[in-house]
Order: sequence, then structure tokens, then C-alpha cells
Amino acid sequence: MSNDWIDAEGFRANVGIILANADNKLMLGGRVGAKGWQFPQGGMLQDEDPEQAMFRELHEEVGLRPEDVGVLGVTSDWLRYRLPDKFIRRHSKPLCIGQKQRWFILRLLSDDDCVRFDCGDKPEFDRIRWVPFWRPVNEVIYFKRRVYASALHELGPCVYPDGLPAQPRWWPRRWRAVFEKDLAQARKDAHEGPKS
Repeated sequence: MSNDWIDAEGFRANVGIILANADNKLMLGGRVGAKGWQFPQGGMLQDEDPEQAMFRELHEEVGLRPEDVGVLGVTSDWLRYRLPDKFIRRHSKPLCIGQKQRWFILRLLSDDDCVRFDCGDKPEFDRIRWVPFWRPVNEVIYFKRRVYASALHELGPCVYPDGLPAQPRWWPRRWRAVFEKDLAQARKDAHEGPKS
């Protein structure tokens, strides 16, 4: 969109949506014409606050309205990821090098047959599935894994107040090491205050 909000560092403002059902399974959308799976997400417009953008994207991508969900939580600050060089559109101005995202976790209140893919200009998804809590980290494209792990770790207590499910034993050791480093940095940042 021409009115995307890209900050001075080149990060596009974005919202991410984690949708939990009554069984605490999380919804993943299957990208149209591709094998990839991800949470609903989308860019914020310059005149939107994060919650407005989240409800707009929720409707455009999976056809749900505010009355279909309950908002359980939102990340305390932006979570950022950089795009790999091959995904950066060098001819675009302003240059976008990645995304800064505010993540929301929602509870589905309606039946999942309310989900539809024809409410936006161009469908993002053509199918959904409900998966265990940590599974989305595996399913998403590699450069978003760290943000997914961070968002799930921060917002997971909204659906698992007695403690998050154990991280899968089959996660590679290098993933665990990187995720733990990210969480340590997030704890440090929380003491220093929010970034713009």
C-alpha cells in the first residue's frame, strides 16, 4: 500500500495476530498458491493505531469481526525482524528493510466456520489449520521464527496462565540458543523502556 508506515530506520509498522481456540490450539493460515503457513499479519496505515490495524487485518485476511474474538493481550513493545537481502525491494522508496510488529493474542469466540478468505482485495490465505502452541515457529518462513518465538513467549501466559507448554524436544539446539538470547535481551529492554 502506498500509505504504509515505514520508519526512519526502514522498518514497516505491522501487526501480528495469534488466534487461539477453546482448546488453546493456534490458527495458522495457508498462503494462497504456496506451501507456506503463518499467522495473520499486515501493515499498519499511517493513521491507524495498532488495535485498529489488527481488527482491519483480522477481517481482511480471515473474515473475522471484533465480535468474533476477545482480545487477551498485546506485546509491550515492537518486535522486529530484518528481511534477507533477496527479499528487499531496492527500487522502493522509502526502502523497507524489515518489519516492526505489535502482536496481539485473541480468543476465538465464534465457530471457526466463520473464517473466510474473500473479505480483502486480494486473499492472503486459502485454508487454515489449528496447531499446538509452539508449532507455528516451525511452520513459518525461517526469517520470522525468532519473532514468532518471542511473541509466543510474551503472550502465551494469556492462554496458559499456569505455565507455557514445553518447547518441543526436536527443536534444533541452535534455535533454542538464539531464542534464549532474544528472551534475555527482551528482559533487559523491558527495564530500559519502550522504543519508538
